[in-house]
Order: sequence, then C-alpha cells, then structure tokens
Amino acid sequence: MISIKNDKDIFHLRTAGKIVADVLMLMKEIIGPGVDTLTLDKRAEDLITAAGGLPAFKGYRVPGIPRPFPGTLCVSINDEVVHGIPARERTLQEGDIVSIDVGVRFEGYYGDAAYTFPVGKVSPKRSELLEVTRDSLDRAVSAAVEGGTLGDIGFAVESFVVPKGYGIVRNYAGHGIGRNLHEPPQVPNYGVPGRGITLKSGMVLAIEPMIMSGNEAVRTLKDKWTVVTADGSDAAHFEKTIVVTGGDPEVLTPWV
Repeated sequence: MISIKNDKDIFHLRTAGKIVADVLMLMKEIIGPGVDTLTLDKRAEDLITAAGGLPAFKGYRVPGIPRPFPGTLCVSINDEVVHGIPARERTLQEGDIVSIDVGVRFEGYYGDAAYTFPVGKVSPKRSELLEVTRDSLDRAVSAAVEGGTLGDIGFAVESFVVPKGYGIVRNYAGHGIGRNLHEPPQVPNYGVPGRGITLKSGMVLAIEPMIMSGNEAVRTLKDKWTVVTADGSDAAHFEKTIVVTGGDPEVLTPWV
C-alpha cells in the first residue's frame, strides 16, 4: 500500500534528507585521487551520527544474501553500478568516476540520495555520461507532479537517454520512502506516459536513474552485493528523494 505523508511526516523527512545532502556535499569536498573508499565511509558515518542520525544501509539485509551490507555508503567505481562495498584497499584514481549512495535514518524517518563524482580530471566520455544521467534525473523529478503517473517519470528518463545511445539499468528502480527505507511503489527508469499509478500530493519517492555507456546487461560480483555492467562499460547513478505536491515537487535531499 502506498502511504500519503502528512505535514509532520514531511518535516521529519526533510531533516533526514538534509543530513543525506550534507554527506554528499562532504564527499564532494574530500573525493580525490589517492583517497580510499573506507575513509569516505568513515567520514560519512561520523557526520551522520554527529547529526543524531543512523546510517540506513549499514547492516541492511536482503533475503538470499547471507552477509548484511557492511558500509554506511555504497561506493561504486567506474563499471560498478550500485552497492559497491567501501574498503581500505579500494583507492580512487585520477580519471575515475565514483557513485556515492547514502541513506540516513533520523527519528524513525529515512532519506536517500546518490551522486556520481568525477575524480580529478575525467575523460570527455565519462563527463558526458555524468551530465546525461544528472539531466535525466532532473527531467524525472520535473515529471513527478500531482495527477501525473509513474509511467511519466520513467518515460522522462528513457526518452532522454536511450536516443543518445545510453543503456538503462532495468533490474533496479527507485522506490517509495518514509518510515521504511523501501516502500511501495517501485519507480522504474522507463515507462509509458499516462501508464501506472496516478501520483498524489504527499507521495514521497526516491527517484534514481542508473545509466550505462554500454549495453543494458548487468551482473553481481561474488560478494553478492556489488552490481557491475556486464560489458565493463561505465555507469553513473544520481538520486533525489522528493515529495509530490500540488505544484512543483519538493526535493527533500537538496544536494544542489
């Protein structure tokens, strides 16, 4: 069942979302060549706990995966799409791209967002992938209006990136969010305009295009968490949590 959030819910979701945005802005400051991903994870957890929150991903369990997710952040580098595990030996290199996905629980409410950062100077091809993926998120957020549909959101992404020759990760989707990290509905990054559930004021959605420079096949590594492109092409991931309103959607994780 899709829940409609009231003013009290949205107040708490704004607070959780602000902590998420603060983490991503901290990552922007400290990401660079030579930085290991466990350091990023530790700095993020320190910020979250200092703000009175809890890391939403750390210890997260999924049926069929014996090991709970060990990190505060999902840190996914180059061909890694999502759910990359932070580690001391995973060090960022000049020219990499790195997707940081962060979730926060604050006073029983969740925030969730992601951003793909360039590490130093990146190639024009990687720079374009980041720009296209971020633009696709902006288009999807703009489509999340009262009276619209989930199909409108997915179509906003698909109709923008596919003609440019990019692939969409179709195995994973955005989601509702509130008192649970993942709530109905799923929010795919593809769709047909006017199809799917009708959006209503008070719906809170995490919208998150994951776009690849190659084909659309993905696979999961032996750690059971890290998802990579099957052909080794690059991937980018941008995400915002938004609330549907009577006007423009409100971004609850304002990282810009």
